[in-house]
Amino acid sequence: MGEVEPGPAGPLEPPEPPEAPASRRPGGIRVLKRTMKRNGSRHCLNRRSRFGSRERDWLREDVKRGCVYLYGADTATATAVSASSAASSSSDLHLVLCTVDTPTSEICAGEGRERLYLQLHGDLVRRLEPTERPLQIVYDYLSGLGFDDPVRIQEEAANPDLGCMLRFYGEKPCQMDHLDRILLSGIYNVRKGKTQLHKWAERLVVLCGTCLIVSSVKDCQTGKMHILPLVGGKVEEVKRRQYCLAFSSAGAQAQTYHVSFETLAEYQRWQRQSSKVVSQRISTVDLSCHSLEEVPEHLFYSQDITYLNLRHNFMQLERPGGLDTFYKFSQLKGLNLSHNKLGSFPVLLCEISTLTELNLSCNGFHDLPSQIGNLLNLQTLCLDGNFLTTLPEELGNLQQLSSLGISFNNFSQIPKVYEKLTMLDKVVMAGNQLEVLNLGVLNCMSHVKHVDLRMNHLKTMVIENLEGNKYITHMDLRDNRLTDLDLSSLCNLEQLHCERNQLRELTLSGFSLRTLYASSNRLTAVNVYPVPGLLTSLELSRNLLECVPDWACEAKKIEILDVSYNLLTEIPMRILSSLSLRKLMVGHNHVQNLPALVEHIPLEVLDIQHNLLTRLPDTLFSKALNLRYLNASANSLESLPSACTGEESLSALQLLYLTNNLLTDQCVPVLVGHPHLRILHLANNQLQTFPASKLNKLEQLEELNLSGNKLKTIPTTIANCKRLHTLVAHSNHISIFPEILQLPQIQFVDLSCNDLTEILIPEALPATLQDLDLTGNTNLVLEHKTLDIFSHITTLKIDQKPLPTTDSTVTSTFWSHGLAEMAGQRNKLCVSAVAVDNFAEGVGAVYGMFDGDRNEELPRLLQCTMADVLLEEVQQSTNDTVFMAHTFLVSHRKLGMAGQKLGSSALLCYIRPDTADPTSSFSLTVANVGTCQAVLCRGGKPVPLSKVFSLEQDPEEAQRVKDQKAIITEDNKVNGVTCCTRLLGCTYLYPWILPRPHISSTPLTIQDELLILGNKALWEHLSYTEAVNAVCHVQDPLAAAKKLCTLAQSYGCQDNVGAMVVYLNVGEEGCTCEMNGLTLPGPVGFASTAVIKDPPKPTTPSSSSGVASEFSSEMSTSEVSSEVGSTASDEHNTVGLDAGLLSRPERRCSLHPTPTSGVFQRQPSCATFSSNQSDNGLDSDDDQPVEGVMTNGSKVEVEVDIHCCRGRQLENSPALRGNSPTPCLEERARGLAFGIRRQNSVNSGILLPVSKDKTELQKSPSTSCLYGKKLSNGSIVPLEDSLNLIEVATEAPRKKTGYFAAPAQLEPEDQFVVPRDLEEDVKEQMKHHQESRPEPEPSEEGRTELAEEFDTAL
Repeated sequence: MGEVEPGPAGPLEPPEPPEAPASRRPGGIRVLKRTMKRNGSRHCLNRRSRFGSRERDWLREDVKRGCVYLYGADTATATAVSASSAASSSSDLHLVLCTVDTPTSEICAGEGRERLYLQLHGDLVRRLEPTERPLQIVYDYLSGLGFDDPVRIQEEAANPDLGCMLRFYGEKPCQMDHLDRILLSGIYNVRKGKTQLHKWAERLVVLCGTCLIVSSVKDCQTGKMHILPLVGGKVEEVKRRQYCLAFSSAGAQAQTYHVSFETLAEYQRWQRQSSKVVSQRISTVDLSCHSLEEVPEHLFYSQDITYLNLRHNFMQLERPGGLDTFYKFSQLKGLNLSHNKLGSFPVLLCEISTLTELNLSCNGFHDLPSQIGNLLNLQTLCLDGNFLTTLPEELGNLQQLSSLGISFNNFSQIPKVYEKLTMLDKVVMAGNQLEVLNLGVLNCMSHVKHVDLRMNHLKTMVIENLEGNKYITHMDLRDNRLTDLDLSSLCNLEQLHCERNQLRELTLSGFSLRTLYASSNRLTAVNVYPVPGLLTSLELSRNLLECVPDWACEAKKIEILDVSYNLLTEIPMRILSSLSLRKLMVGHNHVQNLPALVEHIPLEVLDIQHNLLTRLPDTLFSKALNLRYLNASANSLESLPSACTGEESLSALQLLYLTNNLLTDQCVPVLVGHPHLRILHLANNQLQTFPASKLNKLEQLEELNLSGNKLKTIPTTIANCKRLHTLVAHSNHISIFPEILQLPQIQFVDLSCNDLTEILIPEALPATLQDLDLTGNTNLVLEHKTLDIFSHITTLKIDQKPLPTTDSTVTSTFWSHGLAEMAGQRNKLCVSAVAVDNFAEGVGAVYGMFDGDRNEELPRLLQCTMADVLLEEVQQSTNDTVFMAHTFLVSHRKLGMAGQKLGSSALLCYIRPDTADPTSSFSLTVANVGTCQAVLCRGGKPVPLSKVFSLEQDPEEAQRVKDQKAIITEDNKVNGVTCCTRLLGCTYLYPWILPRPHISSTPLTIQDELLILGNKALWEHLSYTEAVNAVCHVQDPLAAAKKLCTLAQSYGCQDNVGAMVVYLNVGEEGCTCEMNGLTLPGPVGFASTAVIKDPPKPTTPSSSSGVASEFSSEMSTSEVSSEVGSTASDEHNTVGLDAGLLSRPERRCSLHPTPTSGVFQRQPSCATFSSNQSDNGLDSDDDQPVEGVMTNGSKVEVEVDIHCCRGRQLENSPALRGNSPTPCLEERARGLAFGIRRQNSVNSGILLPVSKDKTELQKSPSTSCLYGKKLSNGSIVPLEDSLNLIEVATEAPRKKTGYFAAPAQLEPEDQFVVPRDLEEDVKEQMKHHQESRPEPEPSEEGRTELAEEFDTAL
């Protein structure tokens, strides 16, 4: 059968398939046949539910071939319809094979439709022009996302999940609520007047705009129409008649129409929409975001419309309701046509002489017509986000124009027409292309007071004459390239913004100066003359200042001074003793001491963290009686000054941060002098005790942080702190659980990494307790009763309960990780992480962090799916840049509808054997978008591996966003949404926000000690060097991660903060190969010894031990499950039941891995699996409750590391591929169980060998919660022997609903599991049965085959 060559004809077809059997029913996807157009028959369409081999072969022949999914209009009639359900609808989805040259007209002709529509990101729908090429649109979109390979682009274009981002319709989809807002119409019984003199009659009734329109004759729209204005009127229910409304206009001569509806639904629709109209004070019609090409003709009956909002539509010119007909609105004053992609200015709008406000931003204009000068009443004109380079001179005729916005255009100089517009007091030209700041031009505009030139290309400043400017009061020059700035000629300047330039010197006039913002420059001198007597706020942080300017010390009204992140060595006495200063920020300098205070000062906030202070002034607290906030963290303080000189303290201090100093127990009595203290941080000091009598007097305390000290107990008098809601005391030596469970407002308790052995708790816990962290307490034993009492806690984090065994196991010596996440001042945690210590058959590791800023849904989705996507991509490409980029792009697509409006930063680190560099054992590949970062500690020095994608820190990305005409608001956010330029999700902000990651790869060496992953909040408060120095000597990775989060919070972080610390040991001394002297453990029941060269120091269980984030989303599980597609195929390799025993290969470690057969084994990430449970603990598919499962009636969640799969080589061994005898019973006695694959699996009914040795997983850092049950509220409890919900880590429950479609895996109920209480009996029977069988003399080769096989050390 010959090949079909692409030609000018439209949708092409693959070779003609053979005729299907008559019994075969057509599927949901149909392939459009090219012969259909020739024979004119629509019945020759061949429908298929998926690609066949012929279709695939046809596509592979040319990358310019592809397919377009065509949806029916009814798939988007409601907003609740998800992408996945729409994609699976067999009656509404058509598959059209075509090429990139196929125009819309050909597809329409072949499909028998008039036109096609394109919807982006589930939002607006626009009609495609006949010459547009749908497949080329898809390819361009994927290329814009970041796909480079044409073959991969072709594959992605054929994925139906792409419909969440880009979708084609054969008919225009309409949502019911949008239709109601545009127009309501129908034939109903109508009666005019309030009395019953008039009779009921059927009439056409229309509600459009601000009026009720009633025809004089039934079904007649051309005759007389009765118009009833509703603004300010009334809509009332007529009680004497069912489903009847009375519409009344406003005014003394108000008219009334009674309309009777047939159904309750119609009655409610009309009442809802008309009530919105009558509640308005002015005649405003809002038709924004309706995908309109024209307004309904009935809208022109509403002659009282004064403001019309048509933002985000696709308005056309020459249409019955197009822009050229808007002159009919005789009273129109305000018109918003922004984001309509008009391309050219609608000239007929200039005939609407009543306009006072016109918004035409983001329409792609390159010039303006001269007729714009006819809008003489225009007061506000917005032209932002276009391509304008000049303004017409006729614009100067608009003498009433008081606001002109031309930001984010292509102007290279200030237009001269500003000189004629005398009513303008602002020049708003942010985001243009000005390179020279010409003050002479501004001097000619005496009416201009505010100048906004931020985000231009300003490099130099020109002063044409010495004449000063007495008019400009506000100047904004942020985010430019200025090196020197002299604005001393602006004698009336009150406010200056010049942040994020390259300024070395700044000179200003101080006559009228009130506020100065000059942070993030290179300033060494700031000159202001004369002394600014009106200055109230001065911000000079992140510069190179060595001293505070003298003029700042003499400013009499200064209230806020920020000189942090400079090179200061002292604070002038005149500053600290100022009688006006209320907030002083001098952190991150080199100040060695503060001057003594002599007089009382009004200072309220003092931040002196990260200096070289050894003591504070003795009179600080006695003279600064208004001081409420003091942060002296990261100094060398050894003592604190007294808070009072007499018997009674007058201190008003409420927040005190003293973390990371040298304070001892002697400082504690001083704290009693601050009776109003609410927040106290004393972390990372040298405290050994906290006197009970002193803590008893801090009755107002709400938050107490004592972590990182040497405390052995928390005083019992903490029970008197009735307002305490947060206690953080991790990384101490506490052995007795403090008496905090009596506190009525306690919410968060962190006692991890201590020496707790038991907990004495009351019978009832406080209802406010939400988070209890007990990880890292290796000797802690919790009774079953205690676990029941803890079951209602939202998040309970504990270690795995050690199980007694004689089997010796080997833990991984290459890397271990610790994770800490803290919500801070917010009530929800929007940071998630993934940690897989054994990834890709145990020869690698994956660590990631995701920060959703204000949403928690996307981080959870990425936590569950991204490692799976990476595993699939690694199988397809060995190029780290390629598979990492594809991992991010595919994860972006898999977010589905959840990713349309929400976004998340993402960071992924992949450690794998290095095949490119023979001198290195492993390589580290890091990819990120957004603000999450990774830092490698190499030889004690930090090595940044990530890139921060934000407008403030990446000028290249900021320029890209500007070139694509995004509007960047004054708070530096793209369209006012996010400061990031690259994220996963936020698809509606494409092409400004992209998912393409920054990727870096580095070979790991023996000098690489650890890897730190952190979100934005962590790195905003900790430098790379400080973070590395803080944890490089901490033995436990969990304690290290906790320390980083604690430091960030003590340094001022109030947001969500997350940190992950990965300890690396990739040198040859970490080798655990058998050839290096490692003795393998023997079978269960036989003692064996293991000799390891230079064994690592024992550490506490790592962070992943109990840190299992709880799924808590506003979206239901079923909603998200329909929105997020499957992460990968469900195919697995299986072996037969009659397969023989494996030959035992030589044991290898990850440094020297055994070559694998390359068979892809799918592994989900190490995340928290959850499934909806009924009241009896059943899943939706279960018939009987699982014996011994403890549940509180909602769901059971278990954190499992399912990547440490023992026995992967069991499936791929040559011994299993042959006809080998059945495994002997002795091997079963060693713990080898068999799981039967379910019927819905690809290979049903096949048995798989499954390791049932829990002790091998017990000591793995990433499986410390394996035998814990996480209840519906997030609590994790260790299970007793009778509560073994999951017997082995290789068998995670199959997730059929929820946030993601989990891979096909063995169900727990399908495994052959022997209860622990019967194990000995079974082993005895097996042994007896084995002894009764004749046992041949094993040869040397046979002994090798029968020896037990062990995978890489866990």
